[in-house]
Amino acid sequence: MTLIRSISGIRGTIGGAPGTGLTPLDVTRYTAAFASLMRSRAAGGARPAIVLGRDARLSGPMVADLVRGTLVGLGIDVIDLGLATTPTVEMAVPGEAAIGGIILTASHNPAQWNALKLLNAKGEFISAADGAEVLRIAESDAWQAAEVERLGLVRNDDSWTKRHIEAILALDLVDAKAIAAKRYSVVLDAVNSVGGVAVPMLLDALGVEVIRIHCEPNGRFPHNPEPLPEHLVDLCATVRDRKAHLGIAVDPDVDRLALVCEDGSLFGEEYTLVACADHVLAHRHGDTVSNLSSTRALDDVAERHGRKRHASAVGEVNVVERMRQVEAAIGGEGNGGVILPELHYGRDALAGIALFLTLLARSGKSCLELRRTYPDYFISKNKIELSPGMDVQGIVDAIGARYKDQPHSTVDGLRIEFGSTWVHLRRSNTEPIIRIYAEAGSMKDADALAGRIMSELREIAGPVGQPG
Repeated sequence: MTLIRSISGIRGTIGGAPGTGLTPLDVTRYTAAFASLMRSRAAGGARPAIVLGRDARLSGPMVADLVRGTLVGLGIDVIDLGLATTPTVEMAVPGEAAIGGIILTASHNPAQWNALKLLNAKGEFISAADGAEVLRIAESDAWQAAEVERLGLVRNDDSWTKRHIEAILALDLVDAKAIAAKRYSVVLDAVNSVGGVAVPMLLDALGVEVIRIHCEPNGRFPHNPEPLPEHLVDLCATVRDRKAHLGIAVDPDVDRLALVCEDGSLFGEEYTLVACADHVLAHRHGDTVSNLSSTRALDDVAERHGRKRHASAVGEVNVVERMRQVEAAIGGEGNGGVILPELHYGRDALAGIALFLTLLARSGKSCLELRRTYPDYFISKNKIELSPGMDVQGIVDAIGARYKDQPHSTVDGLRIEFGSTWVHLRRSNTEPIIRIYAEAGSMKDADALAGRIMSELREIAGPVGQPG
């Protein structure tokens, strides 16, 4: 059993003893701590409200019951969106003038996981400082329940998915007429979660034929829900078999987007942001931002438009902070996360789909032809599982000492440059692992660089470091 407390929220496996997994007691404690912090900042007058939404995973209804009851018990109204994507909840928080939001999703993690993703009044993930305060309140039980006359109320509202899609369609960056004129057919793999509801609504509005696989929102993931190549075999095969124009895969909470070309080949999760940035930077002033583990191709596309790519630490809150600093026109992460600030400051696969289809339609190219317009880089993504007591920082520091003469960054773990290639190692915010990403001009070279660093990590760590 696992319980992880980080800037990405309170995440854990369902079951076990309190503090070792995401148990009902943990859900209640951290919900109460977060609500207490948000309530302390609310202006006087009307009873404050928090927006609640969830993906379709099996534990969602149970966790939602606990969260609703806790919020009501603290004297906070609940605006319950039910099944809703993460970006939909992010838009609903300021739209409802709520003091915060809670999204029940473990994103790309398997079915036994769930999480509380915590949003501030802007609908953005809370800061590291606020996260630390939530942990402090939870650990000290420094919160007060409401008297009976001051209990909160629950209001169900299923309108926000439609409102989210309408906001996307209203963007001048989205050309619904051009998309509809192409009469695209698209295969969708929504991993039996909320994307099976939201994505078809968007595609229908854009005049796109939707061929559904794994789109029943019952939470029974047919494969590992992270949209990686080895998990998209069904999607690639269906695109080929049905002679579709492209394939779309989203994760359970629809903040990550992966694309498949008409021949069943992968467009590349890293290239989702590259393509969307290519479109946006052609029509907007401003630079772009991605994290240190994202492809160099974004630098190349930004340069093509006379712009610059700025790097941030991994994690949506860090990307958003950097985007604000440089007033970026678009940003995101190489895991298929696209952030369009004029819509909202959050990764949004629905927005990414609309931007990509607009670019594709206006280009007059097929998906595969469009992909060939971008430079080829290959990222080898690896991980080493952490054992209890492992000195992660000491291990990373030891690698840094070995390569101290190479250009490097310690903004987030350790990224080392080797001419046109790089390697980035960092502790995950969401799992008990060290991630090792390496990029090069061929997968063979990327794998070799990552393999070398992983061998050195295991050499330093000893028997406690195991490959993941």
